[in-house]
Amino acid sequence: QVQPVESGGRSVQAGESLRLSCTAPGLTSNSCGMDWHRQAAGKQREWISFISTRDSTWYATSVKGRFTISKVKANDTVFLQMNNLQSEDTGMYYCKTSSCIMSGWNNIWGQGTQVTVSS
Repeated sequence: QVQPVESGGRSVQAGESLRLSCTAPGLTSNSCGMDWHRQAAGKQREWISFISTRDSTWYATSVKGRFTISKVKANDTVFLQMNNLQSEDTGMYYCKTSSCIMSGWNNIWGQGTQVTVSS
């Protein structure tokens, strides 16, 4: 089973930007949509964004206008561009397959990448 791999997380100051990547060879582009979720310490994991196989995008209210999800089909990579980061954006960020053409490919989680925002 191919597992998505996230990267790009690091420590930044409030107001700065980061771009996270999620690579899942063979599972993205035309075969699966991809969710981004995040989980702050001591809190439940929350959904923040989704991109479909047809490039439609959705965002949680908490990130809309600051975060942008996109993908490069050529290398099966999904990006999450995060601008104007705030301390409440701190957490582990995960990508997860979703709305796949094969049901068995759904809900495969990556290991996560840590984002820490200092004010």
